[in-house]
Amino acid sequence: MPERRTVALVTLGCARNEVDSEELAGRLEADGWQLVEDAEEADVAVVNTCGFVEAAKKDSVDALLEANDLKGHGRTRAVVAVGCMAERYGKELAEALPEADGVLGFDDYADISDRLQTILSGGIHAAHTPRDRRKLLPISPAERQSATDVALPGHGAPSDLPEGLAPRSGPRAPLRRRLDGSPVASVKLASGCDRRCSFCAIPSFRGSFISRRPSDVLNETRWLAEQGVKEIMLVSENNTSYGKDLGDIRLLESLLPELAEVDGIERVRVSYLQPAEMRPGLVDVLTSTPKVAPYFDLSFQHSAPDVLRAMRRFGDTDRFLELLDTIRGKAPEAGVRSNFIVGFPGESEADFAELQRFLNHARLDAIGVFGYSDEEGTEAATYDNKLAQDVVDERLAEVSRLAEELVSQRAEERLGETVRVLVESVDETEGVCGRAAHQAPETDGQVLLTSGAGLSVGRMVEAKVVGTEGVDLVAEPLQGSLACGEEAGT
Repeated sequence: MPERRTVALVTLGCARNEVDSEELAGRLEADGWQLVEDAEEADVAVVNTCGFVEAAKKDSVDALLEANDLKGHGRTRAVVAVGCMAERYGKELAEALPEADGVLGFDDYADISDRLQTILSGGIHAAHTPRDRRKLLPISPAERQSATDVALPGHGAPSDLPEGLAPRSGPRAPLRRRLDGSPVASVKLASGCDRRCSFCAIPSFRGSFISRRPSDVLNETRWLAEQGVKEIMLVSENNTSYGKDLGDIRLLESLLPELAEVDGIERVRVSYLQPAEMRPGLVDVLTSTPKVAPYFDLSFQHSAPDVLRAMRRFGDTDRFLELLDTIRGKAPEAGVRSNFIVGFPGESEADFAELQRFLNHARLDAIGVFGYSDEEGTEAATYDNKLAQDVVDERLAEVSRLAEELVSQRAEERLGETVRVLVESVDETEGVCGRAAHQAPETDGQVLLTSGAGLSVGRMVEAKVVGTEGVDLVAEPLQGSLACGEEAGT
């Protein structure tokens, strides 16, 4: 009998990383590895790192060191780094962090089982030399679909699975293995980004933009529904560009209704939308399609024109407010969230005041605020007009306080609304919690239900908002509320 090999995947960062981890899990399980939840119970702990900002990188290093501490105290014999930080720094990370027994890039994912077996057996797999992944795909988007030799995490093709793992619809399934029993799951719509925001390094290690085929997205959604998933969230670095390399920039508008019709799926959510690329037709589909959440994760980043130009972005306060007015004119209950950078090089007092003006009028449901810091390899890191760190810190604190107040006010505006809540946890102590259509997982707050009688995880419940706790809502389930699988709109 072959030796039992166990592996645990520890995932940090965004929902895109979660999809990548589940693809790695699918590859490993298909090759005979046993997946376990706790790193201390695994022969190999694989840490899927984040390489976006300094705080995320620190969390990734801490997770690797924590996993390394398990060696000699339990079953763990090796710790391996994968993900964006591993891809971005490669050999540099391996030299700086000898506690990691391996540093694997995206090109290693297809052979992840062999890589881990080599490391577990005491061998060495040399960390890769980082390269600009934007140069791997053709410059012309129309030619990118033919570049089949480029590693694209989360784009794994369907594979033949053994009985017990195959979906009911047939022997072929996505190269993916779910790592939790949540009723919500992310689905990769595309990878990479063609935008050149001056503060962002992501395109250099995630590559140029490339869409997944609609059929692959649909098949993966059907498979997830068979696993008990009720809500899917479409993720990529820029969902508004979907289809441009497939010859149809409006492909998302036609795909969304098809996804919403998948048997078992109760809600489809789209994340990561670029304001400059929002189309009237896309707004229409997002605000009027049954089971598609009227949810807008808009990457504003700032609203002062001069700062946006320095960021290599477009728009201004009034244009952004017009977009929000258009959205709410079609769906008054629509949810909107965004992130903002304060203290960007050259940001004046007037620019900072302009950002505050936008926030005060935008009525956003969730606001993320970050203080600017240099990112290696970005254009902004070379700018001369940097603000003093104490100024950045002061502005970050001020806008964070404002954001907290504003999202609480926005939550209070929802008093009396009827919301459809996807139940995600049922606990004797903490009660029943879930999310409404305007709340994405992890980032946008939750709904606390006043009664949990007969409710279970994965059920969709209609409820009336009767209170708020900061950004969170308190809601009372309505009599005769719809259960999962029954027909309902958004």
